[in-house]
Amino acid sequence: MPLYREWNSDPYSLAAIWKIEEPESFFAERTGMEPDIRHDQRRIERLAGRFLLKHLKEDFPILTIAPDEHDKPRIGNNDYYFSISHSWPYVAAVVSPYVEAGIDIQCWHPRIEKIQHKFLSAEEQLLFRNDVRLITLAWSMKEAAYKWQGRRGVEFIEHMPVQHLNVNDNTYTAAIKMELLQNEGNLSVEGIVEPDFSCAYVIHENVFHPAYK
Repeated sequence: MPLYREWNSDPYSLAAIWKIEEPESFFAERTGMEPDIRHDQRRIERLAGRFLLKHLKEDFPILTIAPDEHDKPRIGNNDYYFSISHSWPYVAAVVSPYVEAGIDIQCWHPRIEKIQHKFLSAEEQLLFRNDVRLITLAWSMKEAAYKWQGRRGVEFIEHMPVQHLNVNDNTYTAAIKMELLQNEGNLSVEGIVEPDFSCAYVIHENVFHPAYK
């Protein structure tokens, strides 16, 4: 059972990371799903993500997941807010009955240093020190924030600048200014750097949902 980690990402949310080592049948049997996806790896990732939601909340209605008008996955009445991410062979998920969710996991890829200018301003690049792992973490943080806000038409540099980055042991906390929100406060995003990947997730100090300008 390769449960890599399970934790309360904030007082309102539960998160987990799973390393996929099981055959497709393991996830298919436990989800009751047969995704119409030809690519084998993507199909297993889809199943594993749904399985992980059920692992976190046994009553999670995975068969009712559908995209909203901005393609953000949701379930009816928002009985649970959730977010899923995968970067083979890892899948991550976060679930909350109270607050919008956003999580992203990324395995290391050296090419990210060459494309950092596409999602980090010059000032942000200095903040993440041209370190491949920290640049990957920066992407994960912005992707988690993007999933949390749940709207199309967002530019990572223009609309989600990182204001500052704090480090405590292996945990990084960033404040991201969400330019498209009515509330001009910063969104808190926490991240971890592991031997194989970075993972970032939105954290909440109180119940707060996005409202747009």
